[in-house]
Amino acid sequence: MTATDLSQQTHEVATVGIGWRHPHYAELLLQQPALDFIEVHSENFFAPGGAARAVLRHGREHYPVSLHGVGLSLGSTTGIDDAHLNQLAALVTEIEPVRVSDHASFARGPLSHQSLQTVHASDLLPTPFTRAALDAMCANVQRVQDRLRRPIAVENLSAYVRWQANELNEPEFLNTLAQRTGCGLLVDVNNIFVNALNDRLLGSSSDPLTSCQRWLDTIDPHAVSELHLAGHVDCGDIVIDDHGSRVVPEVWVLYRHALERFGAVPTLIEWDTGVPELSVLLDEAATAREHARHPHETVPA
Repeated sequence: MTATDLSQQTHEVATVGIGWRHPHYAELLLQQPALDFIEVHSENFFAPGGAARAVLRHGREHYPVSLHGVGLSLGSTTGIDDAHLNQLAALVTEIEPVRVSDHASFARGPLSHQSLQTVHASDLLPTPFTRAALDAMCANVQRVQDRLRRPIAVENLSAYVRWQANELNEPEFLNTLAQRTGCGLLVDVNNIFVNALNDRLLGSSSDPLTSCQRWLDTIDPHAVSELHLAGHVDCGDIVIDDHGSRVVPEVWVLYRHALERFGAVPTLIEWDTGVPELSVLLDEAATAREHARHPHETVPA
C-alpha cells in the first residue's frame, strides 16, 4: 500500500442513512435531506405495482436504497419459502438496491416432528449456534444469493432466550457463515449491547461494554458490510430492542470501537416504534456522521 493509498483510507468516512418509514415517505421526498442512503423493510414493498412500490421507486430516484428483510427465515431447517424469495428477487430486480440483508434467525418450521405442515412465527427467533444449524443457514443463504445473483448481509440478533445446545459462540457462528457462503455481516451494535445487558440481568458478572467490545474484536472485519444503530428500552427485568428511542451513550462508544475495528462501514439509524419527527432521525444521523469523522474522539451525543 502506498502512502497515498494509506492517506485516502485514513480519511474515508462511513456513509450514513436512516430507515425510511411510512410517516416520513412524503416529507423525505419533499425535503430530500442530505443522506447517503435510505433503508426500507423489503416485505412492505413486495406487492407489484400500487402506491407502495411507486413511492419506493420515487425514493430510489434520489437515494441509494438498502433492502432489509425480516421474513427470509435464514435459519429455518425447512428451507427458504419459494414465494417469499421470488417476491424479493422481483423487488431487487426493479429497485437495484445497494444492499440486501436479513437476520440470523428463523421464523418458520414444521408444526410438529410428525407433521409436514409449516407454520410461521410472528417474531425473529434465535438460531442455535450448533454445527447443524450452521449447515442449514449456510445452505439457505447460498440459495438466496444464487437466486438474487448477489451476496446478502446477515444481521446478528437481539435474543431473549439461549439454546443449551450451543456449540459455538455467536461471532464464531457468524464468521464461519461468512467464510463458507461469501455473505456479508450486518453488525447491529445495539443488539450486541441489549444482549449483554440481559446477560447481566441473568447473573453475568462481565461488564456489558467490555464484553461487547470483545464481541466486536472477534468478528472478521473483512466480512462486515453494514452497521445498525438504534435505541432500546429497559423494562427492569428485561431489556428490549424496540427501536423506539435515541441511541444511548454506551452504544455510541461501541460504534466508535466498531469503526476503529471495521473501518468506514455504511451505518444506519433505525427507529421503528413511536417514530418521531424526521428532524430527530436526521439529528441522529448527523451524530453518527460526527462519530464516523472522529472515531478516536469523544463526540457529544
